[in-house]
Amino acid sequence: MNSAIIAFLGLVAFATAFRFYSVFLARKVFTEEGSFITPAHELEDGMDFVPAPRHVLFGHHFTSVAGAAPIVGPAIAVIWGWLPAFLWVVLGTIFIGAMHDYGCLMISAKNKGRSIGDLAATVLSRRARLIFLTLVVFLAWIVLAVFAYVIALLFVQHPETVLPVNIQILCAPVIGYLAYKKRVSLLAPSLVVLVLLYFAVWVGTRFPISLPNTLGLEPINIWILFLLAYSFIASILPVWLLLQPRDLINSHQLFLGLGAMYVGLFIVHPDMVAPALRLDVADGPPWFPFLFITIACGAISGFHGLVSSGTTSKQLDTLPDARYVGFGGMLGEGCLALMSVLACTAGFAHADAWHAHYQNWSGAQGLGAKIGAFVEGGGYFLIQGLGVPMDYAQALIAVIVICFAATTLDTATRIQRLIISELGVAYRISPLQNRFVAAGIAAFSPLILVYGGRWQALWPLFGATNQMLGGLSLIVIATYLYLKKRPVIAIVVPMLFITIMTCGSMIFGIQDFIRKGDHLLTGLSSLLLILSLAMLFEGFTVAFARARPDGVSAPPLDLE
Repeated sequence: MNSAIIAFLGLVAFATAFRFYSVFLARKVFTEEGSFITPAHELEDGMDFVPAPRHVLFGHHFTSVAGAAPIVGPAIAVIWGWLPAFLWVVLGTIFIGAMHDYGCLMISAKNKGRSIGDLAATVLSRRARLIFLTLVVFLAWIVLAVFAYVIALLFVQHPETVLPVNIQILCAPVIGYLAYKKRVSLLAPSLVVLVLLYFAVWVGTRFPISLPNTLGLEPINIWILFLLAYSFIASILPVWLLLQPRDLINSHQLFLGLGAMYVGLFIVHPDMVAPALRLDVADGPPWFPFLFITIACGAISGFHGLVSSGTTSKQLDTLPDARYVGFGGMLGEGCLALMSVLACTAGFAHADAWHAHYQNWSGAQGLGAKIGAFVEGGGYFLIQGLGVPMDYAQALIAVIVICFAATTLDTATRIQRLIISELGVAYRISPLQNRFVAAGIAAFSPLILVYGGRWQALWPLFGATNQMLGGLSLIVIATYLYLKKRPVIAIVVPMLFITIMTCGSMIFGIQDFIRKGDHLLTGLSSLLLILSLAMLFEGFTVAFARARPDGVSAPPLDLE
């Protein structure tokens, strides 16, 4: 099969979904009203609630959700063949992921920017909020540890990326100041910085920056400390100063970089060297149901709901912008995940090279191998299709991966800060309501995982926890709409599918951990499964109870 045909089919499916399916959801399910006053205007505080132009907010949302996960997940899942990965990326993105992100953004924006976890208390019960936020805190904890490690690993493996990534971070506050204080449009300065970034990539290939061992710490551990300290600072700064301008630069970078890879692919149009189906993988788990948690953020992600209702809803200028930002942003991530599938199947020189890389599950599972397959495959499209020099092409793609992983890193820290503050308010714990205390806990507690020697073992739980949170968010959305007498079939069917697949994979995983004698992962997986089942039970029982004529009345949340 020619890779250009696969790419064309996927991109056409995404465009068609935005043109028709998103409009159906906007008109029939979530009801967008242009006159609605969004929380960004109603509660504007110059810190978290700040209205942003549609293209700026799209940049923040898109780059926050399009981190390393939509690259890593497909890079693993193609071990089962390109066809299952392609179908799940395309169909999952359209009918589950995009609807989920859009729905979380809409109901949060209609309810003063409250997070999806906080809304669970009103829509379902206080117990549901406690369960939901416990899972959220655990997920964000893993995300921060893993993404800090991913970026640090890339800094060590590709020292040429250090200079351009840090130049972008330093330039972003200047752009934010010009835009917010001097009322200068963000677009022109961000494009100037983008050009500077690409020049810095070239300089970085000539003068790479490597760290020596310091105070007994290896370079990768030094970078992790630096990244978490940066995340702490970024999470307490106003969103207009760093988050919005840097994410806008990143969105332009992804459009150009991803667009260049697709152009290169269409020019080269190589064949898919990987098999369409390869369901029997040496020492690997069964493709069903593990495919659906391995490719997480490229199809649906609970973390996206946290971004939609945690930071994006607080910057939404008008309600109709939500379809463009939420649904459209997820389709953009689908394009990135699709490119990851193509780069890791058609980006190899020949079939023998692919089979050597994916000969067994253990060999393909390492973080370095996952990201390396995407960097090399995407670089192949740029080199062969556009004639980009090899060192520059691979450095450019590595910078793209780092920038989006960094966006996810500081967005996750801000979300964790907000959730910790919500818990402080809910349970009247005053210190947790202080943003510096909450940000410190959010940013530095992942060091327990990083330096405790167990964080890599916790990585398999990321996919399951992430997908289960997506399913639980859909329970909140479905119950909310059901109580408001809105159509819910488009939410209920995906919700049942993803929760069943995730519970199944958790059960398989627990059995595997028991066989290996891994008591830590057995205990944590069992706890997550119990919490997830409790949330499912809570959702169904509360929904049915409130739907009875003699049941509890619908919550005072306005969706009309």
